Amino acid sequence: MSEKLILIGGAGGFIGGHLVADLLSQGHTRIRAVDIKPLEEWHQVFPQVENLQLDLSRLDACEQAAKGAATIYNLAADMGGMGFIENNKALCMLSVLINTHLLMAAKDAGVERYFYSSSACVYNADKQRDPNVTALKEADAYPGMPEDGYGWEKLFSERMCRHFREDFGMVTRVARYHNVYGPNGTYDGGREKAPAAICRKVIEAKLSGKHEIEIWGDGHQTRSFMYITDCLYGTQAILKSDILEAINLGSSELVTINQLVDVVEEIAGIQLKRSYNLSAPKGVNGRNSDNTLIKELLGWEPCTRLRDGMEKTYKWIYDEIVAKK
Repeated sequence: MSEKLILIGGAGGFIGGHLVADLLSQGHTRIRAVDIKPLEEWHQVFPQVENLQLDLSRLDACEQAAKGAATIYNLAADMGGMGFIENNKALCMLSVLINTHLLMAAKDAGVERYFYSSSACVYNADKQRDPNVTALKEADAYPGMPEDGYGWEKLFSERMCRHFREDFGMVTRVARYHNVYGPNGTYDGGREKAPAAICRKVIEAKLSGKHEIEIWGDGHQTRSFMYITDCLYGTQAILKSDILEAINLGSSELVTINQLVDVVEEIAGIQLKRSYNLSAPKGVNGRNSDNTLIKELLGWEPCTRLRDGMEKTYKWIYDEIVAKK
């Protein structure tokens, strides 16, 4: 398999960059890394692979990217944390062009396996109103009432993968990511997600001596967070599997946002005065991954403890911030 060409869409992003690194470490020699951003803006760049700056929302770019590929990982999307998602619904919806055009190009190119990175944002909002949430099973995506904009795009693109499989015989696999975090990601600028944002805020409070932190929402909203190494393993295992329908890929370790702040404060060795911005975007009140199906089908589930993953993430962001200062 190491001689067959692997295409990674969104390779300049957080997960995509880590996936390129992981595939290289396994001995894969033919990798095509594609992203819309200029190379200098990629989170990780590897000169030994074919790096292309292409807009995968365009069919011609997808045809160029897919040519000769045996495997495609589609991680490309215009997205970010809750602040970005709630304020850029049209931009999020336009990512439907990426998956649609890449599926069309993959079909014509005879691609053997196609992976699509969906999201827990596809789940019905009515099932996520209580912080003491019942973990979400795969069937809870229907009847459809996903996150407005971003969630609708993900749910539609899941269906597109399904119908390309049913109608054209393509091998498509779909994972619903639950809040992936780790080093080498976005931690400022408005597109960062909660783990990175809280690390940044705690670090800035520590370095400035102003021991205060603003938390979006009331801090009682609950989430689970999956460390990047678990995401990489699960993504590749799902692609290689016989799992036809979209499946959860996330940790089942549920925490409140307040508890997430507790973890980062402990790592930093500091306690901060907390203020709560109740008008800021905060997403659903509760969301957790039910891992019954992935344990049954793969005999595995994401297992990195939040404390362990956050320690590595905090150290990387701390070093980045100090280096910039």
